[in-house]
Amino acid sequence: MKIGNIQSMTEFAIELTGINKSFGAVQANRDVTMSVPKGSIHGIIGENGAGKSTLMSILYGYYQADSGAIRVSGQDARIRNSQEAIHLGIGMVHQHFMLVDTFTVLENIVLGAEGGRLLKRGWTRPASI
Repeated sequence: MKIGNIQSMTEFAIELTGINKSFGAVQANRDVTMSVPKGSIHGIIGENGAGKSTLMSILYGYYQADSGAIRVSGQDARIRNSQEAIHLGIGMVHQHFMLVDTFTVLENIVLGAEGGRLLKRGWTRPASI
């Protein structure tokens, strides 16, 4: 990223630029642009119907954006399905609380790490959790 004449050293894990998504006459996302620096944690908040889940579903490949661009670790990415998202290191824990039992934070993180190291070697819940 260039700021004035100074080159920023920030490396982004995810960059979304001009993301648009409509469902018929309903525009769920309009020109959404955001960058997530590597090693950072972000939250997206807003009212019900604001387009948060739609945006994350686009990043995870569940929906395709009508227009806009996605970059993952500085590389252009076209994420067509969840397998491609997972291959790029993107996991998703869905907000629908009835899909699984009540989990700890650690268990929810592992739930979003399909195909990751912990699941490949057979992670089980420690007795202390």
